[in-house]
Amino acid sequence: MLFALFFGAGNLIFPPALGQAAGEHFWPAIVGFLLTGVGLPLLGVLALGLSGHNHVQSMANKINPVFSLLFTVILYLCSGLFFASPRTCMASYKIAIAPFLPDRSGGFDIGLFIYSILYFAIVGWVSLKPGKIVDRVGKILTPALLLILFILLTVTFVNPIDRPMEPVSDYIDNAFVKGFQEGYLTLDTLASFVFGIVVIRAIKDMGVTDKKGIAASTIKSGLIACGCLGAIYIGLGYLGNTTNVAAGEANNGPQILTFATNAHFGVYGNLILGLAIFFACLTTAIGVIASCATYFEHLLPKLSYRQLAVIFTVFSATAANIGLNQLIAISVPVLFVLYPIAIVLIVLTLTEPLFKGRLEVYRWSLLFTGIFSIFDGINVAGIPVGGFTDFLTKYLPLFSAGMGWLVPALAGAVIGLVISLATRPSDSSSIQKAN
Repeated sequence: MLFALFFGAGNLIFPPALGQAAGEHFWPAIVGFLLTGVGLPLLGVLALGLSGHNHVQSMANKINPVFSLLFTVILYLCSGLFFASPRTCMASYKIAIAPFLPDRSGGFDIGLFIYSILYFAIVGWVSLKPGKIVDRVGKILTPALLLILFILLTVTFVNPIDRPMEPVSDYIDNAFVKGFQEGYLTLDTLASFVFGIVVIRAIKDMGVTDKKGIAASTIKSGLIACGCLGAIYIGLGYLGNTTNVAAGEANNGPQILTFATNAHFGVYGNLILGLAIFFACLTTAIGVIASCATYFEHLLPKLSYRQLAVIFTVFSATAANIGLNQLIAISVPVLFVLYPIAIVLIVLTLTEPLFKGRLEVYRWSLLFTGIFSIFDGINVAGIPVGGFTDFLTKYLPLFSAGMGWLVPALAGAVIGLVISLATRPSDSSSIQKAN
């Protein structure tokens, strides 16, 4: 179930495009991609399972109650309802349905409108009964998705279409960093917080209620899910890496996938690809709606889970009609702000014993991370801020690579540790007091 929740539209689209653009620098690029697309999501699941928290708000509450509330709400809304859920509908429509319909690029797309209604009707129906998500997603949709991908990738490895070409763009000199940043677009690290609440709820519904049992089950499911993700990412990346000159004008994820499936399976290519995309997107959308409804049910007790699930489903169906390119363009700067905060929170949670859970380490590190991640987001969005951007590019390590938050995060942790040792040298129970 967890694998299917993670594996959505972006997970199918981005690796092939990376593989093609990285060319002969494929392995540094895919390793960077795996760190943010697999490693960090796994750590997010582990952080929830090992810490004993039910959701990200309780995990972030140690920093500040206002911060934890705002961060969690923004996380659920941006990574879930505003971006991920509508994107699953638009991506599956563009790849699985639109090629068979007349071109509607110049006006209102009635096909997308009808498809979004039918698509989210299915999503809402499954989401209304969260106790059935394991059966419907984990036992039915996931095996179907894996079977389709297994067939496609096996043929790709046995009979590659072409050979790698020369790397292009940032993959020429910074393949690892570029791959690392591409992993942001999958939304999986943020989704590890969002989906964690569904996993923990499903585990409890199966009769596991003690803290150790929940942690063990969460860790096992996380390892299995992320192991499958890693294997498929490498396979899809290799598909793009060996689909270059022969593909002609196909230079983005959907086009590369369409070309490869047609090349291998002829007239059945689009059908196979359409089914894979549909199942991948559907399961992710179900997970987003269920996760958001579960969280906001606690935040807004006057609204029931079922009412929230219906509201969020209708909202997603409406948002899906604004356009895929516009949605992605808006989401990228936001992700550059949210991702560093999520990464640092995960790392600090897992390394808590090293600094004895001192709150100052959390607070100073996340303060510096938040400030400089905002500058990274502004830089990626292309918003002019005078000579300040030039100053940061020149003096702040990794700022030009979109990772200007890294050094400030480390510096904040050191400052917080020094302040904590100076004020409470023997205090090792800060976390317990905060919780």
